[in-house]
Amino acid sequence: MTTDDLKRLVRTVPDFPSPGILFRDITTLIAHGEGLSACIDHLAHKARAAGAQAVAGMEARGFIFGAAVAARMGLGFIPVRKPGKLPVKTIGIDYALEYGRDRLEIDPTAIREGQRVVIVDDLIATGGTALAAAELLRMAGAHVTHALFVIDLPELHGAERLRGAGLTVEALMDFPGH
Repeated sequence: MTTDDLKRLVRTVPDFPSPGILFRDITTLIAHGEGLSACIDHLAHKARAAGAQAVAGMEARGFIFGAAVAARMGLGFIPVRKPGKLPVKTIGIDYALEYGRDRLEIDPTAIREGQRVVIVDDLIATGGTALAAAELLRMAGAHVTHALFVIDLPELHGAERLRGAGLTVEALMDFPGH
C-alpha cells in the first residue's frame, strides 16, 4: 500500500476534542490489517535508513507504532513513559504543554551509551513531547537524530521545531488544520 492509500484509512473527526478541531483518528488505520502492516513497513524502512539500533516510542500511541517497527526490524523497544509507570529507578524530564507541564520517564538501563535510537510516534503536532523524549533519551546516552511519525500536522510547526533542535523529521502523511 502507498502512503496515499494509508492516508485514506485515517478517519477525520470534526470538533473533537473541542469545536474547530479536526481530530485525525488512527483507529481506522490500525484496525485495517493490511494498512497497519504497510504503515509499519514504511516506518521500518525509514528507521533502517536512519541506522536505528533501537526504537523509542512515547506513551501511548507511540507504543503501537514504535514497538511494531522495532519488532519488524528485530530491534529493542524503549518505552518513554508517563511518570510513575516504571517499577525501577528512572530518569525523567519535565516539559511545557500549551496549558501546564508534563513529565516523561525512561529506564536508563534500556539504552547503551551511543546507541542510535530512532523515535517513532503516531502524530507530530507542536513537537513538545517528541522534543522532550529526544532530550531525555540523549540524557541517558542515546544518539538521537531521527524522529518518524505516521501523521504530521504542519500548520502546528512541530516538525520545524524538531528540525531546529537538530532532528531529521519524516512523516508518512500530513493533514491540513489542527
